[in-house]
Parts: sequence; structure tokens; C-alpha cells
Amino acid sequence: MRNLLNFIIKYSTWFVFTFYVLISCILLVRSSDNHFSLYMSSANAIGGAIYRTSSQVTDYFGLLSVNQRLQESNAKLENEVLNLRHQLAQYQVLVQDTVQSVRDHRFDYIGASVINNSVRHPRNHFTIDRGSEDGVVPGMGVVDQSGVVGIVDVTGKSTSRVISLLNQNQHFSAKVKNSPYVGSLTWRGDDPSIAFLEEVPRHAKFHIGDTIVTSGFSTTFPEGIDIGTVMGKVKTTDDTFLILKIRLASNFKTLGTVRVIKDALKQELDSIRRIGTYE
Repeated sequence: MRNLLNFIIKYSTWFVFTFYVLISCILLVRSSDNHFSLYMSSANAIGGAIYRTSSQVTDYFGLLSVNQRLQESNAKLENEVLNLRHQLAQYQVLVQDTVQSVRDHRFDYIGASVINNSVRHPRNHFTIDRGSEDGVVPGMGVVDQSGVVGIVDVTGKSTSRVISLLNQNQHFSAKVKNSPYVGSLTWRGDDPSIAFLEEVPRHAKFHIGDTIVTSGFSTTFPEGIDIGTVMGKVKTTDDTFLILKIRLASNFKTLGTVRVIKDALKQELDSIRRIGTYE
């Protein structure tokens, strides 16, 4: 209390001066309408500035709260996206497993060995040591570790004759990998490592080294089995189709172990195609 009294006594002159200034201002404002109007305008301007500053400060701290809520919402959304991606990946795996299961169930392979082979004739064949007793029937496709090598022609009980891919009379449905354009693969009787993909639409795109695979448009071979690679384009006067020169993937001079492809749907699909042909 004593300190307060000492403070007031010490600065009493300033307090008296401030008091008189305030009284003078009040008297000045009340003595004239012009002065009162000027006072009100100034007070409103100062008050507005104070209110705006206060509002901005309040809004700033309010934005911090809003930003925090937005961050929390974004975090929740990101978690939901991650969960959805995880679920989608699981579904994709399930679909792939299902499709692969169907494919694996549809196609089966019968291992065989080549016991007789020819590559020097216009219409070459080779013989394998599997026949009807092993489930081999005419029309089945035959592949080795590198790709397509032929189609079963005649079967005995324990052996079968296979039409080699190196046969001028035999055509194979093929396409450039990852391309929708299908052509007819033929061998022209010269080099046992070279074949030609004919009837390819001229607007089809390809590059040197592209892989040629089976089209899957028959029950003989599943889609996507390697046949060879593109060496280049053969010059032709045909304005509608291209002819591609193909280096075969398999070495027909050294055929040894092969696999016969058994399609569980072959009989059903062939019968449906025959009905369409009769119509």
C-alpha cells in the first residue's frame, strides 16, 4: 500500500496533467457539433481498425484449428486409399489365381521324346514315343523348351507322327506379341531356322526383334507360346498385307524332348466349330 502511495505521489504531476487533458478534450468535443462529429469519425475509424485486427487474429487462430481438422481428414482419406489399394491388390491376385487355375485345368502336357526327325524335305515330319495309350490324339500341338515345333498328325498305340513346323503344307495361326493383328505362319522349304508370317495387315506396327507367338485362335495351342522373333519385312507388291521374316525359336536339327499339349475343351470347341461350318 505504501509503495502505491509513493508511486502516486511521485508521478502526481503527470496524473494531474492527464486528468486535465481528458477534461479539456471532453469539454472541447461537447462545445461544438463539428468537434463531436470529428471525434465520432475518428473513434469509429480507430475502433474499426481495432476490431479488424482482433478479427484477423481470431481468424488466424481459427484457421489453425480448421487446418488441423483438414489434416486429420486427409490422414483418414489417405488411410482409406491405402486400404482400398490393398484390397484391390488382393482381388487382383485372386482373379489372377482363378484365371491361372482355369488355364492350368484346361491345358495339360504329355512329355515325349523325338525318335525320328527330318528337316531336309519340303514336307517334314518327326516321330515321338507317345501314342493313343498315352492320351495323344491327332490335332494336338507339340512344343519344345523354346517354342512351337508341330502338330500331331497320326497316332499309334505307343508312337505318333507329328507334322513339323518345317512343312510347306502346314500353316500356324500366329501374331506379334502384345498385338491384336494375326497372321499365318508358313515355312517355304529353304532354311530350317527361317519362316514367314503372312497376311499381316499393312497398318500393323512391329519392330525388329519382336516376339512372334501363337494367337490362341485354335484348340491346338494356347495363346502366347513363343514361335520366333521378327527379322524384318519382306518386300511385296501387295498393298493390303505385310510379310514378316521370322527366325524360329526352336532348333529343329536337334529336337529331343518335346511336350504334347492336351486341351480339355478341344472336343467341345471343335464340335461347335463344325456346327458353324455346316451352317
